[in-house]
Amino acid sequence: MADLVLMPQLGISEETAILAEFYVKKGDQVKSGQRLFSLETGKSSFDFESEYDGFVLELLCAEGDELPIKTPVMAIGAQGETYEAPAAAAAAPAAEEKAAPVAAAAVAAPVAAVAVEARADGKVAISPRAKRLAEKAGLTDFSDVVATGAEGRIIERDIIARLDRGPVIAEKAPVAAAAPVADGPEYTDEPVSRMRKVIAENMHASLSNMAQLTLNASFDATELLNFRKAAKAGTVPGFEKVTINDLVLFAVAKTLPDFPDLNAHFLGDTMRRFNTVNLGFACDTEKGLMVPVIKGAEKLKLTELSAKAKALAASAQNGSIAPAEMSGGSFTVSNLGSLGITSFTPVINPPQTAILGVCASETKIRLENGGPVYYQAMGLSLTFDHRAFDGAPAAKFLKALCARLEALPLLLAL
Repeated sequence: MADLVLMPQLGISEETAILAEFYVKKGDQVKSGQRLFSLETGKSSFDFESEYDGFVLELLCAEGDELPIKTPVMAIGAQGETYEAPAAAAAAPAAEEKAAPVAAAAVAAPVAAVAVEARADGKVAISPRAKRLAEKAGLTDFSDVVATGAEGRIIERDIIARLDRGPVIAEKAPVAAAAPVADGPEYTDEPVSRMRKVIAENMHASLSNMAQLTLNASFDATELLNFRKAAKAGTVPGFEKVTINDLVLFAVAKTLPDFPDLNAHFLGDTMRRFNTVNLGFACDTEKGLMVPVIKGAEKLKLTELSAKAKALAASAQNGSIAPAEMSGGSFTVSNLGSLGITSFTPVINPPQTAILGVCASETKIRLENGGPVYYQAMGLSLTFDHRAFDGAPAAKFLKALCARLEALPLLLAL
């Protein structure tokens, strides 16, 4: 009896996912642990591995399909076995489209209109399998291809439907080609990715539903910067890979337990204060902003926290991070200092009550013994939810954090 591979539950808040690419085809032999397909959610992309040994009997959806969780994706069984979809499953949209790819040409006009608008600048949103098939067939003009994938994406069945309608004719050079190179298009339109839409919705909801206020402070970062320089040079054994951001994360993790209102979730009628620091940190990736979470950060040594942060960041950037590693955060740190930003207003990641922005260092002057002294000051921007607590606890946290970052020997002893 065939085993059905179902669309996995990637996170508590995820109800659907886009099947981005198949790594196997019908008839392929697969083994447990082998990659079957890649998925895209609103937060990341993931490779899904087989739990079965056998042969691919049928692919029950197409690349680019956005499917609800628990939807059958493929059937795996013994060699020579045939798979017949149950009557109930046969009515599923994904199965219908798979069984009748030619019918994709009859998709309603609004779908085609979206696809044409997305391709107004000459670029094409197309899946890897569809692109390979089009190249083999010599198809370069996609103007009469009806895209049925998510967000106007052309998928393999769309190319098949186009090829079934008639031979491919070499496209004529566009009239615009005669124009001077400098006279390019006035603008370009590109479809907004699903992840960008999710980020936009979350940020808008955060600013709309919270009473956010930002406090700015700075600390003397001279010792911090000197330590990082010495560690990088190898004169502080064991700390060669520790970064400025690691030191800030470490100080935050050690300071938050004394300020439970900031290490919390505001849930309307309930204030959930955490007994451990689940420290999120903003990570810039090609797909958009992700926030990996270091669980139990206050219990880690500096080198342990540094290693954990780097591993999570690498997973986020290559798209292999698990949803569980981006959930449950109790506080977030966003560092724009490496980009030269000296002050900004970070937006809270709800339902958290605060977020810390780390800024670039600047040379400042202070008076000591009647004379000017130059030093490196690093800015911190703390945004907090004024519904959850008042300004005094936020200011006290910022003051304590600055003091801890200035007292580097004491910080390293923690």
